[in-house]
Order: sequence, then C-alpha cells, then structure tokens
Amino acid sequence: MTQLLIRAFVKDHQNRQDPAVRERYGRLAGIVGVVCNLLLFAGKVTVGTLFGSIAITADAVNNLSDASSSVVSLVGFKLAAKAPDAEHPYGHARYEYVAGLAVSTMIMAIGLSLLKESVVKVIHPEPVGFSLLTVGVLLASIAVKLWLSRFNRTVGQAIHSDTLLATAADSRNDVISTGVVLLSAVLCNATGLDVIDGVMGVGVAAFILWSGWGLVQDTLSPLLGESPSPELVTELEKKVLSYPRVLGVHDLMVHDYGPGRQFASLHVEFPTEVDPLDAHDLIDNIERDVREEMHIQLTIHYDPIVTSDARVGVLRARLSQELARIDPALSIHDLRLVPGPTHTNVLFDLVFPAGYPGDQQAVRARLEEFVTAQDMSYICKIKVEQSYVAAQPAPSAKKGEN
Repeated sequence: MTQLLIRAFVKDHQNRQDPAVRERYGRLAGIVGVVCNLLLFAGKVTVGTLFGSIAITADAVNNLSDASSSVVSLVGFKLAAKAPDAEHPYGHARYEYVAGLAVSTMIMAIGLSLLKESVVKVIHPEPVGFSLLTVGVLLASIAVKLWLSRFNRTVGQAIHSDTLLATAADSRNDVISTGVVLLSAVLCNATGLDVIDGVMGVGVAAFILWSGWGLVQDTLSPLLGESPSPELVTELEKKVLSYPRVLGVHDLMVHDYGPGRQFASLHVEFPTEVDPLDAHDLIDNIERDVREEMHIQLTIHYDPIVTSDARVGVLRARLSQELARIDPALSIHDLRLVPGPTHTNVLFDLVFPAGYPGDQQAVRARLEEFVTAQDMSYICKIKVEQSYVAAQPAPSAKKGEN
C-alpha cells in the first residue's frame, strides 16, 4: 500500500535528493496522516460521548492533535522546499525542524489538558458504558495506527526525515495508549469500578506528555546544533582517507541547515613531498566527489606532514600510546619538531571532546612531562582544541604515516 501511494502521488519519486520531490513525499505523508487521524477522531469521540468514557475521549483528542500535527508538517515541508535567497543563502530546510518542534509543543499542550480532565474523573467518577461498538472502534484504531507507523517510517527513511520518523514513533505510541483505553473499557465493564476509566485517562495523558517531551528534545536538538551522527563521521572520514597520499584527517566540523543542506570542513594531511599543485587538484576531486555522492558541501584545509624525520614518527606513536592510556577519547595532530641551538620545540594540537569531564590542565601537564622524558632538549608547546564531533575511535592511519 505504501509503495502504491508513493508511485501514484509522488512524481519522480526516485529522485529523493531533489527538494521538490522531498516536499511531495512530505505532502503525501501529511495528507494521509490528516485523513486517517480525522476518521479515528470522529469514531472515538462519538463512542466516547455516547458511553461517557473519558479515556476514549482522551484518546480521540490525541488523534485530533495528531491530525493538527500533520497539518503543521505539511506547512513545514512546503516552507522547507523554498530555494535559497539573499537573506537565507543556506536555504530554508530548517523549517522542517521548526515544524517538528511546533508539533511536539502541541502534543504537550494536549497532554496537559487531558491530564486535568482525567484527574477530575478520578475524583468524581461517572458510569462508563460498554458495547461491542466500543471494542470495534478501538481495535480499528490500533490497526490504522500500526499501518500509519509503518507508512511514516518507510517515507521518513526514504527521505531521511527526522520529523516523519518521529511521527512514526508517535503512531506506534498511540497503539499502546489505545490498547490501554481498550483495557480500561473492558475492566470498567467487568468490575463495575468506574474510577478505572479516570485512572487509565491519567495514564494515557501521562504517556502523551512523556512522548511529547521526547519529541521536543529530538526536534530541538538539531536547531541548537547537535553533533553529526557517528555513522556520518565514519563515512566521511573513510571516504577522504580512501584517496591516495592522504595520511589522516582531523578538525572535522559539520553544520546542519536542514535535511539535505549540510556543510562540512576538515583538515587533510599530506606528506610534505607532495607537490602543492597536485595536492590542490586532489582536494578539488575529494570535495566534488563528496558533494555528488554524499550531498555535503565540503571545504578542505591542506596540512603538510613531515614523513622524512624518524624522530617525528617515533614521538607521534609514543604520544598516541600515552593518550590512549590517559583517555581514548583524546587525540593529537599537527605534530612538529622545530630544532634550535639549545633546545627543540615540540608543537602539536591536543583535542578534547566537547564537555570533557576530566582535568584538562592535568592532562596537559602529564603530556609535557612525557615529552620531556623522551629527550631533555624537548620543550612542549601544546595548543588545546575542542572536537565538534562525538568521541569515537580515530580512523585508521594509512601505511607510511608518521
């Protein structure tokens, strides 16, 4: 069914990197969500009103909020597809994140309202009617929400949309909350304890609030500037290291301006023996290939590395081993030896992960002592940097790196 809808309503559906095609995917998902949730709302609110069930009515209002969320998503995808302009040269793709945040806020507001009504029902319980119609409507709701969850997950994965993946998770959570409502109706009928309906309503409201808060965090994070995924970092570093004469990469930064609008920069290490014109040509090729294959606008800084001085290679290896003993999350790069008449300056950059919990001064002091212990003429000059990607194992160095 999902693939049939995509082929029928998404023109040029295989070209998913095109903003216009992405907007068509989002529009299809939004319309399907609005239609399904409005039908569920109508059925549940009718049954909840006829039989006086606050739990069923609460679940109906949850479906109404989901329909409203789909409308907001529709608008978000439409705005996100706008081309870059003079005021916004990086495009408007972050509108999708803003839409997701608006949806999450709406879910939180609905949850608070339902919690208030359910608490009143606990304090002042009222009789709850029961019929096979109630069971039928709730079972149908579970089936529809299961399909919606799978539909949104499939579309979200196809276009790499966090908003639709969050919507898929929300639909999956609705299956759980509707199951609780069905259990409430059965228990009230079996035990005659009408307070169960209010208690279950509180549970549904609490679940909506918990789910909404999780969605707020998920949609707010990219707006604040979250770290790129470890998978993206690994893929990008592996791609760059696959080119000849590239010894290593460091100082990777990724800026996310919305789905399909990522910009990155990093430093690439080349042996000093490589002709600068050849290195520049290779850098142009890497940037072009990354742009075409990974759809990332990459800017590369060229770092020459001395490979002919054995002392540099030995010291680099020993420093890396010492860092691994201190903390595997730490790393160094740009190691250089600058000899003088009376001493040799040892210069390198020391990289700490963002929010490093340890004592940075203690780490620096330990490395300075370690370097001096290798040769009394060494004087350590350390430049401290912060990493802008999540801590992970460093990419494997190529054969011949020092």
